Amino acid sequence: MLAFIIRRILLAIPVLLLVITITFFFMRLSPGSPFSLDRGTIPARVLQELEAKYKISGPIHEQCFYYLTDLLRGDLRLSTKYRDRSVNEILAETLPVSMTLGAAGFLIAISIGIPFGVWAAAQHQSATDFIARLIALLGISTPSFLLAPILILLFAILVPIFPVAGLDSPNSLVLPALCLGLPAAAAVTRLTRTSMLEVLTADFIRTARAKGLAESRVIFGHALKVAILPVISYSGPLAAHLLTGSIVVETIFHIPGMGPFFVNSVLNRDIFLIGGVVLTFSIILTLINILTDILYSIIDKRIRLT
Repeated sequence: MLAFIIRRILLAIPVLLLVITITFFFMRLSPGSPFSLDRGTIPARVLQELEAKYKISGPIHEQCFYYLTDLLRGDLRLSTKYRDRSVNEILAETLPVSMTLGAAGFLIAISIGIPFGVWAAAQHQSATDFIARLIALLGISTPSFLLAPILILLFAILVPIFPVAGLDSPNSLVLPALCLGLPAAAAVTRLTRTSMLEVLTADFIRTARAKGLAESRVIFGHALKVAILPVISYSGPLAAHLLTGSIVVETIFHIPGMGPFFVNSVLNRDIFLIGGVVLTFSIILTLINILTDILYSIIDKRIRLT
């Protein structure tokens, strides 16, 4: 397993370099510059000095080479918008906040979605199954920007249980985590239900029932071990998405995560902050995919890591 992990990490390095290179070229080849908003007030000489300071002058291939060299040293450079702060500092401050919110949303999605999906599959074609499918459909169809005001109205205004904004206490994490996790829980519910229904018609399940095993043991001891595999595959990119936070949720609840900084970096053409966020997301997605493959091999002994 150790050899598999090392090999996957080594293979991921050129992929990450390619992703960040493409991002850099797209940002530099698009019209304008990071200082274009100030072009009317900054003299041409000062603008040239700024471009030289941030190493975005000269041929674009040289700019990219020097940027990748700095990245390999762990230097994400200075932000061109927040000019007194480095990208390393911004990410070190905001990434833990977004990951805390994302982890809470992921736990909600998994802890609600899998049991509901199994329950609906076990009660196939019943009123319970219909209600579970209806709730899952509503959850998937409700966007975060609509769910957030509803949660705020119910649990912060009508029944003031949780705070409206900020991330000062565990209570303040509840509403944004629910807003982030409930739509994902609906998707996990539908996927779990579909996978369970397919497995419950398999031959080995009929054999287990013919042996007189209790239905609970058939479902949780045999069917769920196989049906959970598609859910694990889906949970990889889901976790990467949730762990990097949500722009909408962080903005509505005024959470100081990566979301607002990423939006501002795009609007202000802050190429190094954009590159840092893209690189962070790519690394998280790569690590979670490796973890997903490991979980696959642990749950299903037929799968060998090579």
